[in-house]
Amino acid sequence: MAAPALLLPAAAAVVLLCLAGGSRATNVTYDHRALVIDGVRRVLVSGSIHYPRSTPDMWPGLIQKAKDGGLDVIETYVFWDIHEPVRGQYDFEGRKDLAAFVKAVADAGLYVHLRIGPYVCAEWNYGGFPLWLHFIPGVKFRTDNEPFKAEMQRFTAKVVDTMKGAGLYASQGGPIILSQIENEYGNIDSAYGAAGKAYMRWAAGMAVSLDTGVPWVMCQQADAPDPLINTCNGFYCDGFTPNSAAKPKMWTENWSGWFLSFGGAVPYRPVEDLAFAVARFYQRGGTFQNYYMYHGGTNLDRSSGGPFIATSYDYDAPIDEYGLIRQPKWGHLRDVHRAIKLCEPALIATDPSYISLGQNAEATVYKAGSVCAAFLANIDGQSDKTVTFNGKMYKLPAWSVSILPDCKNVVLNTAQINSQVTSSEMRYLDSSTVASDGSFTTPELAVSGWSYAIEPVGITKDNALTKAGLMEQINTTADASDFLWYSTSITVKGDEPYLNGSQSSLLVSSLGHVLQVYVNGKIAGSAQGSASSSLISWQKPITLVPGKNKIDLLSATVGLSNYGAFFDLVGAGITGPVKLSGPNGALDLSSAQWTYQIGLRGEDLHLYDPSEASPEWVSSNAYPINQPLIWYKTKFTAPAGDDPVAIDFTGLGKGEAWVNGQSIGRYWPTNLAPQSGCVNSCNYRGSYTSSKCLKKCGQPSQTLYHVPRSFLQPGSNDIVLFEQFGGDPSKISFVTRQTGSVCAQVSEAHPAQIDNWISSQQKMQRSGPALRLECPKEGQVISSIKFASFGTPSGTCGSYSHGQCSSTQALSVVQEACIGVSSCSIPVSSNYFGDPCTGVTKSLVVEAACS
Repeated sequence: MAAPALLLPAAAAVVLLCLAGGSRATNVTYDHRALVIDGVRRVLVSGSIHYPRSTPDMWPGLIQKAKDGGLDVIETYVFWDIHEPVRGQYDFEGRKDLAAFVKAVADAGLYVHLRIGPYVCAEWNYGGFPLWLHFIPGVKFRTDNEPFKAEMQRFTAKVVDTMKGAGLYASQGGPIILSQIENEYGNIDSAYGAAGKAYMRWAAGMAVSLDTGVPWVMCQQADAPDPLINTCNGFYCDGFTPNSAAKPKMWTENWSGWFLSFGGAVPYRPVEDLAFAVARFYQRGGTFQNYYMYHGGTNLDRSSGGPFIATSYDYDAPIDEYGLIRQPKWGHLRDVHRAIKLCEPALIATDPSYISLGQNAEATVYKAGSVCAAFLANIDGQSDKTVTFNGKMYKLPAWSVSILPDCKNVVLNTAQINSQVTSSEMRYLDSSTVASDGSFTTPELAVSGWSYAIEPVGITKDNALTKAGLMEQINTTADASDFLWYSTSITVKGDEPYLNGSQSSLLVSSLGHVLQVYVNGKIAGSAQGSASSSLISWQKPITLVPGKNKIDLLSATVGLSNYGAFFDLVGAGITGPVKLSGPNGALDLSSAQWTYQIGLRGEDLHLYDPSEASPEWVSSNAYPINQPLIWYKTKFTAPAGDDPVAIDFTGLGKGEAWVNGQSIGRYWPTNLAPQSGCVNSCNYRGSYTSSKCLKKCGQPSQTLYHVPRSFLQPGSNDIVLFEQFGGDPSKISFVTRQTGSVCAQVSEAHPAQIDNWISSQQKMQRSGPALRLECPKEGQVISSIKFASFGTPSGTCGSYSHGQCSSTQALSVVQEACIGVSSCSIPVSSNYFGDPCTGVTKSLVVEAACS
């Protein structure tokens, strides 16, 4: 049922821009209930996919999987630093081709929410700001500062003009129905005082003046001025209320998981909780919700921020880092979206009414004329409940929402998953493999034949800078490199008060992020900060020799700060003190003459680019291992097929890797998560936080690093590593990501599959619950049933076991229904399996293999 034509507030009105000969313009406005598209209120589901965190060849598949998952909208930030790396010089090519990404979304028939910012946070280096912005005279970021506002307006206008030039706004017939200006400024604007409020109002006015023809939003900005819509970000937004009765309730970031830090455990969010949050939001009046992230992707190059944000930006999203569907998260959320859309005619027709169903339980009803939809919520984090609604009894598991598109029958409960589960596995590739005909295939990775180049210690460049005192790193390097050398020398006569014989204690204090200390060309030690504190204080005894002694300090950043008030002023590098101390006194080197070198010699020589020959490379079977500051290079043949590819960097320390000259990001497999804080199994009930569900404690935060297929080429490929700490490159492994088992577990108490929904108005036989299995790749069929049990089975995919109650017919029934087909559906009923235990609610569990 479509909503009637709506009278809209003047603040929400937009101007239609029709292009001659172009697509039909779409009128996008809003009222107090929803976005209104061509006069019709819409209930919309959105998901974030960031174009530079994947590759153009991946975009269509990601977008199609999002559409198949029930999304209407794709949301993305716009990343200023990659588009304008040098002031006035723009780059919209390759992974940076924003217009091509938006067109790919349009080709799939979806809308776009373009979050221009241009501050994005996003765990992205420097919050998305280009470093040159920091050096504009008199500039102060994100406040009422004329130099900053001029640059922000210029770039925002550039983005808008680029989109207009391609005809991509809905007002031109394109897919962009929303734009965002600024980002979560309300979280920190109090630190900027009155100037912050003035800036926020200016940003809103500037955005509106660009005349995009679609509404603008400001997330996390409670006082966003009209006509901008203020929106919510968080794990839950059901309690959010817009700042005007004329604005709809919108959720721009529903965090599907959390980001990973080097040195942190791996976070994940149970889908039952995520589904609960989604259903609660639509239950309580929301009509636009966005997953952050729907596909997280990979922090390629040096794009990760933080500091210490890992290269993987998987985010436990419904589509994983490699572009594969994550089950059951994707499937269960797809079912939630279908249930919400069944309620859409009622949701857009009226405002909600609320009914208490007892403590921590409530019903929300949308009824207008002949349409009616209801949500029954149990917000108790521990106890299941049985409630009475409209004279009928309903069982509500703890922390769940039941959705009733006809106000009578439950089509879905957020705690009951009908979707299948898939277990993804990384399959390691040997140096040679046997083909089906018995022949050997080409080695996947040449584990011998490594070339190497030594990165020299200390100052080797002609453009080095000498100055008294210690210089902050970011202001010195402008982030042209992760690395900055600090070098000084002292002359020892033998009677210095800071000596104890030939030894002295050297103290180095740094703002972070990583420090290596060299004395007379040899490594003396290293230290690193963490995501919680990047500060470093390193102190150890060193041995000095009579005469001249050289002290070289290598400071490295691991992504620049991206969040918080004045984050742009957070420094890095060695700011002191640097001291030598002994039993009779100390020598403070902090104000001594220091020589500085930005970056590595190998970076200047483009050693990472195999197309540029360099005499630095040495080919020898006796290449150095477990030594710091070594470049390595070899060739490999790309794994066959189309499965996603990764490299396991176990055996190396810390560095950066390039495949065919393209950076796949920083690797750091030696950075371990804390020993404690993880859970074997996470209880989805009760409020979720980013530290509630963690795994891989005591293990490396990240060992596997995605290599996009488009980076690879047929035949020979080059890989180059810069190893900062020391390791053995022959120990790295190429792996492919594949689906292992396909599993499902459905009980007799589950609702029927949502595809079989029959409303109460339809006088047909209502089907019961069913278990469905489907092979993940086209052309695959179910080849075997690894496990099947009907009764009271337990366990998880890959480790199921029979309970005390188990049907003897389960395996044969499932084999007959599923073997040899790409998908199958089996009723969960004693009519098919017999009744092994009368009076007990039984479940069907199946684990299958596809080939």
